[in-house]
Amino acid sequence: MSDITSRSVQPRLRLWPALVFIALQWIFLTAPAWIVPGTVLQFYGMMLGPLIGTLGVLAWLLFASRLRWTDRLLGALWFIALGAMAYTVFHPSFDLFGVFFLALPAVTTAAVLALLVTPFLSWRVRRVTVLVVMVLGWGYYTLVRYEGATGAFDSTLTFRWVASAEDKYQVEIAAGRLGKVQPLEAASVKALALQPGDWPGFRGLHRDGRLTGVKIATDWSQNPPKEIWRHRVGPGWSSFTVVGKHLFTQEQRGDTELVVCYDADTGATIWVHKDAARFAEKIGGPGPRATPTFHEGKLFVQGATGMLNCLDAATGQKIWSRNIAMDSEIKPPDWGFASSPLVVQGVVTVFAGAPGGKSVLAYDATSWTPLWQAGEGQRSYCSLHPARLGGVEQVLVCTDLGLTAFQPTSGDILWNHAWNLEGMQRVVQPTIVSDTDVLLGTGFGLGTRRLRVSKQGSAWETQEVWLSRAISPYFNDLVIDGGHLYGFDGGFFTCVSLEDGKKKWRARGYGAGQVLLLADQNLLLVVTEKGAVALVEATPDEHREIARFQAIEGKTWNHPVVAHGKLFVRNSEEAACFQLPEMRASK
Repeated sequence: MSDITSRSVQPRLRLWPALVFIALQWIFLTAPAWIVPGTVLQFYGMMLGPLIGTLGVLAWLLFASRLRWTDRLLGALWFIALGAMAYTVFHPSFDLFGVFFLALPAVTTAAVLALLVTPFLSWRVRRVTVLVVMVLGWGYYTLVRYEGATGAFDSTLTFRWVASAEDKYQVEIAAGRLGKVQPLEAASVKALALQPGDWPGFRGLHRDGRLTGVKIATDWSQNPPKEIWRHRVGPGWSSFTVVGKHLFTQEQRGDTELVVCYDADTGATIWVHKDAARFAEKIGGPGPRATPTFHEGKLFVQGATGMLNCLDAATGQKIWSRNIAMDSEIKPPDWGFASSPLVVQGVVTVFAGAPGGKSVLAYDATSWTPLWQAGEGQRSYCSLHPARLGGVEQVLVCTDLGLTAFQPTSGDILWNHAWNLEGMQRVVQPTIVSDTDVLLGTGFGLGTRRLRVSKQGSAWETQEVWLSRAISPYFNDLVIDGGHLYGFDGGFFTCVSLEDGKKKWRARGYGAGQVLLLADQNLLLVVTEKGAVALVEATPDEHREIARFQAIEGKTWNHPVVAHGKLFVRNSEEAACFQLPEMRASK
């Protein structure tokens, strides 16, 4: 009799609207990431999903659940109060960003599912069950820290008591397991000079990710790349520069930003340059972003907070230094200063993004003397790019306003192609197609334009040849082989015709990786976002991967480098060097 009475007073819960809101939440969170990854639609889905789930479930609870008003108000109060209490003890990395994108969707889903699977219990028990589920849900997120996101915006969480990769790196440095730096006597060290087979900066000599003069064996199942060395590195997204046996990169070590020179044959440290600077943001984590540039015995290096150094490449001794944040009177951008310095005609150029004609800053390469400031674009994570168009040497930069060309020594703007992105930035390099044509790529599904640049007398003009949405590169640069371009369209590795911009093929399995062209063999060396290295045939017929091996572990956004028969790869955790099989000079 008592059981019948208890059931008769149980509320007539209407649950289906809450289930609809939860289903919509996860559709918005997951479907765009699978169907249209790396586009504005995916970003909007990430924003709308938590809003639909949280606000929808709260609206259902208060106005459509059929529960007693005491239960409705208590449920909403529990949810908000528990979230507020959890927020006070969240790990510092797990702020409102983590609450909105991670905790809210998970806790609302768990609470609704707890009601769905307990209809056979009394209302009192179900009520306690939901409370326990919310406590556990919010409680879980007090135990973790946020360690950034992948190129597909998938978040990485780690229990807060587990040592981070940067912590492990610090421990190994303190224990001397990464090798001690041997002091160099400047007088006994010869100046470095560029030799055939070197890799002097970001994406190679011409910043086009193209390597000629070498061939490799491709049967990696029988003759795989041989590991020569491997060790931890400090966080950062710098690639490598190779001059002879000197291997240069940038890293973060605590509150110190490092330029490090390693022995390319052994991985041992040759020298370290230190600056008291630290940059960190939630998506990419800490560390410098730019790649060192070698030029005539000097190393030009841009730090994430704005420190621009000119170092002796052989010894690491500072020759001169500027701070572009101070020179342009601007704070570091959201993801840090990321421009790898470019040296053309004795002028060093970097992107600053300051208003008032201070988009690009230029300095005399032999001193700290500022030469010019020019341009209006304020949002970019690109580097200046060398080009010879119409027979005229120039430097290009992609920004939120489009593509701009400067005369290297004066800073005069030769031409500008407007393609404005309101509140957004460009990240990939322009791609030079010919003496007249350039590709301007834009992420978030906005596509790539092929531009034709011409000069009549002293006047320059640009004309759009085609606009293709078959490939929308965000931070993954393109390469060209023959009449086709290869690169990343969101989560797809893609081949597109240069003639008309039409897609030839696309394939999954590489994440937000990076690509290097081995031009003599029409091969694409692709490093995946998870640290694997693959060989893909550069053919428009179909996607054909012919070899793959796991090179390093962890999120890998850094560009790969091939120099002197070796493959160098790194990410924000470790670096490794591999001997490529049977590499030889092409005939």
